[in-house]
Amino acid sequence: KCRTGPLDIVFVIDSSRSVRPFEFETMRRFMTDIIGNLDVGPNATRVGVIQYSSQVQNIFSLKTFFTRADMERAINSIIPLAQGTMTGLAIQYAMNVAFTTQEGARPPHKRVPRIAIVVTDGRPQDRVTEVATQARNAGIEIYAVGIQRADMNSLRAMASPPLEEHVFLVESFELIQQFAKQFQDKLCGVDMCVEREHGCQHSCVSTPGSFYCECNPGYRLNVDGKTCSPIDACADGRHGCQHHCVSLRGSYSCRCRAGYYLSQNKRSCTMIDYCSFGNHSCQHECVSIPNGHYCRCRSGFTLQPDGRSCRATDLCNGVDHGCEFKCVSTEGSYHCVCPEGQQLQADGKTCSKCGAGHVDLVMVIDGSKSVRPQNFELVKQFVNRIVDLLEVSPHGTRVGLVQYSSRVRTEFPLNKYHSADEIKKAVMDVEYMEKGTMTGLALKHMVEHSFSELEGARPLSHNIPRIGLVFTDGRSQDDISEWARRAKESGIVMFAVGVGKAVEEELRAIASEPVEQHFSYSADFTTMTHLVENFSLNICPEEGKGEMEIRSPCECEALVQFQTNTVAILQSLTEKNILWARSLAQMTARLEDLEKQVANKK
Repeated sequence: KCRTGPLDIVFVIDSSRSVRPFEFETMRRFMTDIIGNLDVGPNATRVGVIQYSSQVQNIFSLKTFFTRADMERAINSIIPLAQGTMTGLAIQYAMNVAFTTQEGARPPHKRVPRIAIVVTDGRPQDRVTEVATQARNAGIEIYAVGIQRADMNSLRAMASPPLEEHVFLVESFELIQQFAKQFQDKLCGVDMCVEREHGCQHSCVSTPGSFYCECNPGYRLNVDGKTCSPIDACADGRHGCQHHCVSLRGSYSCRCRAGYYLSQNKRSCTMIDYCSFGNHSCQHECVSIPNGHYCRCRSGFTLQPDGRSCRATDLCNGVDHGCEFKCVSTEGSYHCVCPEGQQLQADGKTCSKCGAGHVDLVMVIDGSKSVRPQNFELVKQFVNRIVDLLEVSPHGTRVGLVQYSSRVRTEFPLNKYHSADEIKKAVMDVEYMEKGTMTGLALKHMVEHSFSELEGARPLSHNIPRIGLVFTDGRSQDDISEWARRAKESGIVMFAVGVGKAVEEELRAIASEPVEQHFSYSADFTTMTHLVENFSLNICPEEGKGEMEIRSPCECEALVQFQTNTVAILQSLTEKNILWARSLAQMTARLEDLEKQVANKK
């Protein structure tokens, strides 16, 4: 057996039409005889076979079989191609495919010799010189075996130097089987690891005519090609240890920092839960840290100097509570309160100026071209200031918005948004329509659509006031009287706000009675902010049932109430004057007494 070290051998067999069947059988025996004397195996010699004619066919690759019996069965099953003789194509296939690591060849750093045995009976029909040179430069040792009609020049062109050791011409197919024994001796040669002093620190591996050194597992070969050094498995950074990597010979282990233990995956680290030991004595919460634990109090409590017990804190003095009116501390918490007559809003901090009353409010704003874009932005800000006055919620105040010019567009209905922030954002996103001023058409749209239950208005039986606010800056181009009347007859309390060239007659026609309380006017868009306060005094319904009552100052009950309030104020002022008079008399007497004391001392 050939035991001089591992080899990667690929047979390149000519199966062109000039090779007769009995001659191809001789080639089979040639291959099986050579394989029979090789030490084959995954870590020893690997064998592959390809046949060629006008094309190349892979019979089995270097990684396919590792026993002689499997290889012989595959060789005996070959069916010749019986076409042309493309020897150059076959050598190129061996170089680009058969001798790749994907097909089973050992990688170059292993220094396993790569040997191609080309067997042919004729002259190549393609060029072999250039491709054979490329194969040899790639590290493939080529043996060229010619039979009978083979061209010697072609054999010499493809074989490796020295040519006398790599070029063979066999006179007949009958002699090729006898030649196999001689060829076997060429492959095996001398065991260089035995015949000379190799100097390998760990182990020596023989190759035909040479040798190389290998290191034991966990070591790598030094640049001198003989000595070995331990491999630092932590150095390449692929160990996966979460905390520390500790090198062992060719291996490694993971370790954790103090306060952690190694998890089951032997790579990640888990912090030791010192609180689970049950000896922390914390009144509220125990928090584990890498080197121990500490105590923590629940929200609203402060840790005492003993580091374990907790005491409630006055959160109103210790945090930025944000209460608009007053902050009230409770154990571990706080809450905001509002003055009498006002309600806490949904944010839990600010106070509502509209108390507990709820309304359905639809604002109808003028988007005609006379408004102009910059003023339209002021109108949107005006609308949002009104929204700030309201307690907006699905069961509280609902707000809808309509814009009109030559046509009418619902920007959002009463049931669209459920918070003031949502409404204000939607208002700022409204796009300016421009064109004409069809105020009557807008009133019709409001009556027929905006206050319908389909768009979110609550049934009249719920006694929720319906309020319409119409904003305009000029004379309407259509009649407003009919739909202004219908709006008020349907129970909608109408407010009219005019700016600039708005017509007072139209504003009064839109407004509900008493008209003075339901219409406002400003000469300029930039000075109309004062209208918000006037509007808030009238739109906010009284506390209680949510019903809205607009009372005339001329009614008897209102006069009585005014008289009562006035008398109370005068009485309060009188009492204060009496107290001031008494205080003044006391101070005068005291001064006179001091003057007498000064005079006596003189």
